[in-house]
Amino acid sequence: MSTLINSEKADIGSATTFPAQSQRYPKSFLKMILFGFSLVGLPLIGALIYIAIAIDQLADFSRKTVYQATNLTHHNRVLVDEVLAMERSMRQALILSDLSLLEGYFHAHENFNLTAKKLSIPSSRPEQHILLKKLRLSEIAIYRDVLSIQGNPEDLRELVKRFAALLNLARTFTTFGHNLIELDVNEMQEMAEQANTVVKWQLIALIPFVILLALVFSLLIARPIRQIDEAIYRMGQGELSWPVRVNGPQNLIYLGERLDWMRRRLLKLEEQKIQFLRHVSHELKTPLTSIREGVDLLAEGVTGKLTEKQQQIANILHNSSMQLQKRIEDLLSYSALQTGKSALVKHPVNLAMILNEVLQNQNLSIMSKNLKILRNCPALLLQCDKEKIKTIMDNLISNAIKFSPQDGCIEISLTQTNGSIQLDVTDAGIGIHETDRDKIFEPFYQGKSVPKAHVKGTGLGLSIAREYALAHGGNLELIRQTGEGAHFRLVLPASEREEAA
Repeated sequence: MSTLINSEKADIGSATTFPAQSQRYPKSFLKMILFGFSLVGLPLIGALIYIAIAIDQLADFSRKTVYQATNLTHHNRVLVDEVLAMERSMRQALILSDLSLLEGYFHAHENFNLTAKKLSIPSSRPEQHILLKKLRLSEIAIYRDVLSIQGNPEDLRELVKRFAALLNLARTFTTFGHNLIELDVNEMQEMAEQANTVVKWQLIALIPFVILLALVFSLLIARPIRQIDEAIYRMGQGELSWPVRVNGPQNLIYLGERLDWMRRRLLKLEEQKIQFLRHVSHELKTPLTSIREGVDLLAEGVTGKLTEKQQQIANILHNSSMQLQKRIEDLLSYSALQTGKSALVKHPVNLAMILNEVLQNQNLSIMSKNLKILRNCPALLLQCDKEKIKTIMDNLISNAIKFSPQDGCIEISLTQTNGSIQLDVTDAGIGIHETDRDKIFEPFYQGKSVPKAHVKGTGLGLSIAREYALAHGGNLELIRQTGEGAHFRLVLPASEREEAA
């Protein structure tokens, strides 16, 4: 006992040495999830930032373009209007021969210069500057000639003619301004299209990339959880020989180490249980043999002739010793299966003859319940271990007898199907409860549908039978059926089978 406690402490110590390693590599499942979400979200955040910057730049450029276009259109119209106003004022002074009417001309001249100065500030096009400068020089030349007039209105006639060229130049400047506005609008449209194209390509590239990253991190996150789940499932199924290995963050690896420690602990307890069963079974066989020999001597009348009641008691002792021997043999068979010491000794065997032997051994039980046995069992040879196949048949038929009602019927068929031999045993009893179907082949499991008048067994019969079937490369299964009763099917490979002559 102290050895067991010391080994348990050693196992716990070996399992708890892992945190030092986790401190060396400070990773956790939570950090892995946060890192995964961050890595998946960074490309999307980068794309959103780029889109926001592109939209802001486009909006700023659009705002400037609209502002410049509005100002340029307004000032161009003002220039043309002022040129027309100057021409109109000069024509009035010429027609009415009144130089005092040039007051309107000078006022329009001031507005023209003020507007030209405003146009020269926002413009960044050299061609526009040159054209505007040429327009201002032409207007200044006319203005100087107007100032040089000595009071003769007729001198204005030549100057009026020069306004036609000035007006054409102003309209040319307006047309050029409209062209500049159109160029700015086209540039703005190109910027919008370029931003739209870049955003589309970003989405086309980012969506598969983000999906791929999400899948990769989903697999990385799900993998250790799946490994832990598989390890727990295997331990729940009693498969304790598989070591637990968990790959992933350090805390999950540590959890895997703890699960592996628990697996080793359970495996050690399982080995102790098997050893205990084996020892107890062997210890029971020696006194049981003495009891059976004594009962046989009493039944045979060696110690003297028995009365009728004494003979009945001797028969009860004999039957009980036989049942106890079968239980002990089941325990020994189970221990041999668990330790891998049950080897197959194969030789050609007539399955119909084995079935006849089993039925002959169960004849008293069959007669006591007045059961009807329907057999369809041709003579078939199979390369197998006779004793183990006989054990399988004995378990199936004894269970069918046990659960069959009085005056019931048991159907037994032995057939050849698709390169295999199939043995079907069907009774008309109460059947297998729905909750027992998944556990009926587990060792030591007792179903709910055990007859009250019958002595309970060890719950090892079907478990041993299936293990023997699997050892032969076959299988033993419970067939689901709609009516009452239970239907068990034994399937054995018939690659080495021969039909008996």
